[in-house]
Amino acid sequence: MKSTCFLTSAMFTAMVMAQTPATPPPDPAPAPPATSFTYKGFSASGYVDSFYNQNFNDPASRYSQLQALNITANKLSLSSVTGSFAYDPAPVGFRVDVGYGRTYDSFFLSEPVHTDWSRYLLNAYVTLKPKSWKGLQFDFGKFVTSAGAEVTESHLNWNYSRSLLFAFGPYYHTGLRVTMPVTSSWTVGGQIVNGWNVVKDNNSAKTMGFTSVNTFKKAAWANTYYAGPENTGTTAGWRNFYDTALTMTPTDRISAYVNLDIGNNKYATGGSGTFWGLAGAARFQLNKWFAIAPRLEYYSDKDGFWTGTPQSFKEFTTTGEFKLNDSMITRLEYRRDWSDQPYFMVGQVPSASKHQTLLVAGVMVVVRPGMFSFGNKPKP
Repeated sequence: MKSTCFLTSAMFTAMVMAQTPATPPPDPAPAPPATSFTYKGFSASGYVDSFYNQNFNDPASRYSQLQALNITANKLSLSSVTGSFAYDPAPVGFRVDVGYGRTYDSFFLSEPVHTDWSRYLLNAYVTLKPKSWKGLQFDFGKFVTSAGAEVTESHLNWNYSRSLLFAFGPYYHTGLRVTMPVTSSWTVGGQIVNGWNVVKDNNSAKTMGFTSVNTFKKAAWANTYYAGPENTGTTAGWRNFYDTALTMTPTDRISAYVNLDIGNNKYATGGSGTFWGLAGAARFQLNKWFAIAPRLEYYSDKDGFWTGTPQSFKEFTTTGEFKLNDSMITRLEYRRDWSDQPYFMVGQVPSASKHQTLLVAGVMVVVRPGMFSFGNKPKP
């Protein structure tokens, strides 16, 4: 079968070349903009991220439910001001991301055991990567999770708000992370960590993580599995969590992903909570400075593990992005969340509505070399 496909492709290519006059090769693509300031292995970068989140339910708590990081409602908020500092492992290196804002507040609120000194550290780990180990890398410390199609930094995502899968998944871990390339397109990894969203463990056992990333010409497929006891104060009852994300880039201007999460947490006293969700999103780069990104999700919390109420959610988001240049990014986003149960606060009344509607405006400034070189607006 492989031989047939190869022969067909070769014949098609030969036919096209025979009918098409020779043309000079296109000009090489411009180099991507530098993302950090570097000096002899050291690098530094940073960003500022702010938002206004209008919740049309007008909750008296001024808290928007189901939001992972843009949690405040009806007021201008600082999501994150973050500085990143790293040293390339040769063979020992490090990375530290330190900052302040609602992103760090959200991480702190998600912790079953609070550790005040690490509250403003997003990443803080040491890396060991000797050249003779053929790409094998060890990271020890605090690092963001490997699970999910989205990341913590807003400007690196397609939408401004995070998905339900992000909100109900792990944010970060503390412990040992190992990655190893098997081939040029396949990397695997293992982790031994304190658990979900903790620096100091909430019990006496560890959680294990396993990762696999396959890259193809027009796609990437990532798989992550975490298993271990996550109940506070006891090692009885394990949480199993599987995340898979397939990202596709069929053209330079169109990208899409599909993300699936499946999890179960067994309680120490018996019984368990099962949860799962499916998300799909796309990004259409209409020109160099404007893009549109829709996202659609379904999430089942059928045992009320996350929300305390057995229910299922649906979520639709569409985001418009306007870039002044590679450092100045603005987004305007419409989002609507639904539940099959009265869950959302309206005014001063909790659990008064089955839906909420948000209008979110986000402004992100990424600090990088040449960030003040505006020039002319790029042509479509």
